[in-house]
Amino acid sequence: MPLEEEDDIEKLIQKRLNRWKQERSTVGGRQEGADEHTVELTDANFDAELSKHDLMLVDFWAPWCGPCRWVSPILEQIVKENGGKLVLGKLNVDENPRTASRFGIQGIPTIMISKKGTIVDKIVGAAPKEALMERISPHLRPDSS
Repeated sequence: MPLEEEDDIEKLIQKRLNRWKQERSTVGGRQEGADEHTVELTDANFDAELSKHDLMLVDFWAPWCGPCRWVSPILEQIVKENGGKLVLGKLNVDENPRTASRFGIQGIPTIMISKKGTIVDKIVGAAPKEALMERISPHLRPDSS
């Protein structure tokens, strides 16, 4: 192989490595800690974080998943618009396979709604904001259990 082709391959490898590192430093396309109502979930902290919050949307996602990247800003907007009534938990299924397996996640994005540490609803696939709100709204009411 000619030397200049090896240089091109090295540049391509470096470019892809840099892109991969950038994607891994984000959660659903956003920088980690971008919002105080967003929590990074892991196999190690999943149960503790779920029980810590009265109402949480749990977003099972992966950096390579296009629909995950599409729905993530919608979930962030829903959380922001509801002024602290709920928290968004993000679990990268590639980095946390035990929790994904425990909940039988076979397709992403999967959004689970947790109320006081108990899963009360599950949405599989990307959906528009209106459809997500139809499922989330009943759990925002103070009288819902």
